[in-house]
Amino acid sequence: MIMERILEVETIEQVVNIFGSIDQNIKILENHYDVQVVHRGTQLKITGGEEGTEKAHRALLGLIAVTARGEQISEQTIRYVMSLVDDGEDDKLNFIGKDCVAITAKGKPIKPKTLGQRTYIEAIRESVITFGIGPAGTGKTYLAVAMAVTALKNKDIDRIIITRPAVEAGEKLGFLPGDLQNKVDPYLRPLHDALYDMLGVETYQKYVEKGVIEVAPLAYMRGRTLDDSYIVLDEAQNTTPEQMKMFLTRIGFGSRAIVTGDITQIDLPEGKKSGLKEVMRILKGIKGITFCTLTEKDVVRHPLVQAIVKAYERDEQKKK
Repeated sequence: MIMERILEVETIEQVVNIFGSIDQNIKILENHYDVQVVHRGTQLKITGGEEGTEKAHRALLGLIAVTARGEQISEQTIRYVMSLVDDGEDDKLNFIGKDCVAITAKGKPIKPKTLGQRTYIEAIRESVITFGIGPAGTGKTYLAVAMAVTALKNKDIDRIIITRPAVEAGEKLGFLPGDLQNKVDPYLRPLHDALYDMLGVETYQKYVEKGVIEVAPLAYMRGRTLDDSYIVLDEAQNTTPEQMKMFLTRIGFGSRAIVTGDITQIDLPEGKKSGLKEVMRILKGIKGITFCTLTEKDVVRHPLVQAIVKAYERDEQKKK
């Protein structure tokens, strides 16, 4: 049975945003629900089977709400909205994109793009220690750095310390040229890049020179107590249980810690336990500590990244 649904959009600019360049956005939706969507001015008409038309209608209502907030519609936005509709969770779309976490050096607002990211941001605000656990591309580190920079700008803290373990992912540090700092810099590069994006290169370098921002390998944290700081531990799946304990006991008064990692990407030598896996068991249920799990649905990179994450998860399940 062929159905028709009519929708009204406020402005023609919003229609253009939803349809995308050369209608590439709307084609994704049409193919997914096996419907046809056409517009006449600001009016949208959906034609197709009963179920597909109804779901396409709900997805378009979600996209209209997103574009009405001034958000740019991308392929990732379309696919995420459709996934919420397919799971019957499209009523939660209003919770996404309203909350601006930070502004980049180029004036671009940083907002949670998925329900998982929104939950993660709320956990960081409410907890002394937040664990962000999930696959690559879910924004764990980027959002953690954004929250740290915002707290620094608001003068809620005095400094930011960002660290990660220097563990080889199939490569050996000893073969890299230079001293220890030169050897570990490639491991810290993603953290530098996120800070450049938030602050701009000049501001970032000034903060580093003054000691307001520190990006260093985890080994540099030993023996310190960090007060009034935002401390971010990245790639925590590659810590040993001893390193994780050492890091968590650095936290002083007025400080917050964010620990990010992906337990499916452990690069530790065979037989060594992951500190992140252990801490999930040991600290479960302690007040002031929140474990926030992100999934492949929260991936905000190329859609192929979602497919890759799912494929690896299926393979892991088969092995188990």
